[in-house]
Amino acid sequence: MKAFHGAAKYLYAGLGETGIDETDFRILEVLLNKGPLPVNTIGPKVNLTPGSISTAVDRLVDRGLVSRVESPEDRRIRVVSLTASGKELIAPIFRKHAAEIRKVFTDVSPKQLRALEAILKKVGKRAENLGPGITPKHSSQR
Repeated sequence: MKAFHGAAKYLYAGLGETGIDETDFRILEVLLNKGPLPVNTIGPKVNLTPGSISTAVDRLVDRGLVSRVESPEDRRIRVVSLTASGKELIAPIFRKHAAEIRKVFTDVSPKQLRALEAILKKVGKRAENLGPGITPKHSSQR
């Protein structure tokens, strides 16, 4: 967690200057790299609850950065896509972000990166299969 927080602090430090926050960045980035997606698919990919993803998508629609349309196959599903303005905004931000990620991993060999990726995927899948885990109890009495 310490490595994650250190990297995240570095990688998201200049995001404020772009006019988007970390949540908007994550959503725009996934749409840039994965293409149009249903709202309910985006949330888990960017670690947002259904309510949070809906609010964030509304904000991005209002800014003209994404569009949201009914799926032709299922009218209950709303598909979110980058608009031209959204792509124009996120593409250079993502290129810079990817370059910063490469800087963070400069001292790691390609072989080590592949091993790290495999290990993290394995740990992540195992944790998901284990379920939500233990919820700490907060005591107001001391």
